[in-house]
Amino acid sequence: MKILSKSYISAIVLVVGSTLVSSCNKPVNNDTQIQQPLDMSTDKKVMLSLIGDYENRLNIYFPVTLSADLSHLSANQKKMLAILIEASVIMDDLFWQQAFDQDKNTFLSHINDSKVQDFAAINYGPWDRLNGDLTFLSGTHEKRLGAQFYPPDMTKEEFDISDFADKDGLYSMVRRDKNGNLTAIPYSTFFTKELKNASQLLKKAATLAQDTSFADYLKLRAEALLTNNYQASDYAWMEMKSNPIELVYGPIETYEDQLFGYRAAFESYVLLKDLDWSKKLSKYASFLPELQQGLPVDAQYKAQMPGANADLNAYDVIYYAGHSNAGSKTIAINLPNDEEVQLKKGTRRLQLKNAMQAKFYNILLPISEQLIVPQQRQHITFNAFFANTMFHEVAHGLGIKTVLGSEQTVRQALKEHASALEEGKADILGLYMVQQLLAKGVIDEGMLEDYYVTFMAGIFRSVRFGASSAHGKANMIRFNFFQEYQAFSRNQDGFYQVDMQKMGKAIDALSNEILTLQGDGDYEAVAKLVADKGVIKAQLQQDLDRLTAADIPVDIDFKQGVKVLGL
Repeated sequence: MKILSKSYISAIVLVVGSTLVSSCNKPVNNDTQIQQPLDMSTDKKVMLSLIGDYENRLNIYFPVTLSADLSHLSANQKKMLAILIEASVIMDDLFWQQAFDQDKNTFLSHINDSKVQDFAAINYGPWDRLNGDLTFLSGTHEKRLGAQFYPPDMTKEEFDISDFADKDGLYSMVRRDKNGNLTAIPYSTFFTKELKNASQLLKKAATLAQDTSFADYLKLRAEALLTNNYQASDYAWMEMKSNPIELVYGPIETYEDQLFGYRAAFESYVLLKDLDWSKKLSKYASFLPELQQGLPVDAQYKAQMPGANADLNAYDVIYYAGHSNAGSKTIAINLPNDEEVQLKKGTRRLQLKNAMQAKFYNILLPISEQLIVPQQRQHITFNAFFANTMFHEVAHGLGIKTVLGSEQTVRQALKEHASALEEGKADILGLYMVQQLLAKGVIDEGMLEDYYVTFMAGIFRSVRFGASSAHGKANMIRFNFFQEYQAFSRNQDGFYQVDMQKMGKAIDALSNEILTLQGDGDYEAVAKLVADKGVIKAQLQQDLDRLTAADIPVDIDFKQGVKVLGL
């Protein structure tokens, strides 16, 4: 396996989200500009080919089969799983429409090489999602920051001065009316045929559900697809405690909208609960209120009390679709995103154990052999990786949801930078939680050094996703911040070592900065933070190139579906 991590993942590319927004979502004129995009719907003869030496990036995903033991499920439950996967395929198709302006089957049919075709399918279009969204195919345009959520000729400035209903809404596509003015079309109208089919499948699945709370959720989610009102189903989702099968479904995350971070993308996860691991996690959620009060920030920034009845559970994933399956694969979930539901009910945190294990053994451990000093490698453990990931999700519930002295949400105030800062908050407060719970004896596995060193190795893993990912930006900001605080050192052989004392101070300082920026809703300051620290510097890029030379995968890709599961 040969992997190419281009040195041109540079500061210029990596701050694309903050420096190119003023040029709206039109193709950028630069030295790498490719030919004008072709209309594949009319030109059936044109074939798409790789640009330059992109051949060497086709193997950056390690294949993982999402199989599972279904023997404990009833016949009806197995039938239900097949229906949920069928419904998930619709979410996959809808996300493709939100991400790319070409029909999926038509687009893929213009690629002869099966490996290139697979790579394009993983990326849901002709842009490398783990390489700053760089275009890898001829005859295609650069990725628009607003994806397909906004008209291609719309500028950011035009949007800012326009006044129309649901302007910053989660569940609408922005288009032009007959007069050329911007207008928002609800998803339920824009995607009416697909969502009606999806709704019917969820209702059908509900008739097979043995758990009444799960059935209620499926019926309410089915209705939400037709009305654009998801809050009732979010509340119902919070009430599910004992169902062995889990579904996360619908328009959820806003990462695909890099122009403003307003619009939610369609996705789905079909999950099986791991009862043994879930039991181990149940004790942590009750500590949220206490941990909130202990946050290293002024009192006004931690006055909003998170719900203490949220639950933590572990799952094995059996199907990913849509946004969750595009590029880097999610290994943990914290939902719902509705701020009102969070304040009243908290959130549910879903740890995707089989996906975590795949990344830990095939990616994280090999990275540590290349970049962590030998004397600290013993501290790279799966338990620490699992806990760091889990507490990242738990930490989404800490901090502040609305700007101080305002009814404006942090998401609305910080716009396209909101997701990156929120992911940065979750990472750093997750470490804060580990500190505190270890000191209290609530966490009784491993030592603090395990969690710090594993976290450091995790930065190298995630920073390879580049700047098109909110998580990637958060990683870069944190790496550069830690470096300023000397939380780690790099020896002459290119190995990194964590300084335990200085790491603790850096965690407190960065926690304070992020929580303050969120509470103030300071868009300009956050934009500056992303521009200054959201970059990969030359030394780090050289070290990442060593991972490439060692043929270490960047992420995983799934072989999945009803045939894989024997359904």
